[in-house]
Amino acid sequence: MKQRHTPLMTATLLALSGLLGSAFAQDAVIRKNLSERIPQLQKIDEISKTPIAGVFEIRVNGADIYYTDAQGNYLIQGNLIDTKQRRNLTEERIDKLTAINFDALPFKDAFTMVRGDGKRKLAVFEDPNCGYCKRFEKDLQKINNVTVYLFLYPILSPDSTEKSKNIWCAKDKVKAWQDWMTRDVTPPAASCDSSAVTRNVELGHKYKITGTPTLVFADGTRVPGAVGADQVEKRLNQAGS
Repeated sequence: MKQRHTPLMTATLLALSGLLGSAFAQDAVIRKNLSERIPQLQKIDEISKTPIAGVFEIRVNGADIYYTDAQGNYLIQGNLIDTKQRRNLTEERIDKLTAINFDALPFKDAFTMVRGDGKRKLAVFEDPNCGYCKRFEKDLQKINNVTVYLFLYPILSPDSTEKSKNIWCAKDKVKAWQDWMTRDVTPPAASCDSSAVTRNVELGHKYKITGTPTLVFADGTRVPGAVGADQVEKRLNQAGS
């Protein structure tokens, strides 16, 4: 049966068509001008509106965020802050773009540390030769009621890989890890199937984890860097709620 359009439906469809056409044309202008004027800028993945009239978000390289005007005459790098709600909109957007499905992580390739009731969950990617990781590990000792999944992620040096494999092959992985990270006791040489370490590096590359420590919380948000115990507590509680 042929569908009949009323005048109102026709007018609505024409309006929507005009809006879509205008949006596509605007996208094309921004892409053209920015690519010609800033050839070193990576290919634009997405252009979207922001809460500020005439300002658009430019997303490149998966999760790198810039801002521009409707003509691509200006390019802004930095954080967009909602002062009324006291929200960092750029940070929230990046958190969403870089979120990881926590339950899909291959926990068989990590070893587990449980403190207290272990109800709260946290995954951490760390390199044994990372100074910031050692500082983070000392702060992590202050956190209770948490299960930590530690993914050995040797990306700093060949020695990082050797230490990671020795820790993975230790009879007591947790002790070997904490002895090294908090007491500078070198993990003894050991051998076993350490392919998990190789898979962790591949996994980190997949998720574009470029530094250590990188924390992944149960809600999928991730935080790069050695954040303090107070920030870890805050994130754990937010993820749990």
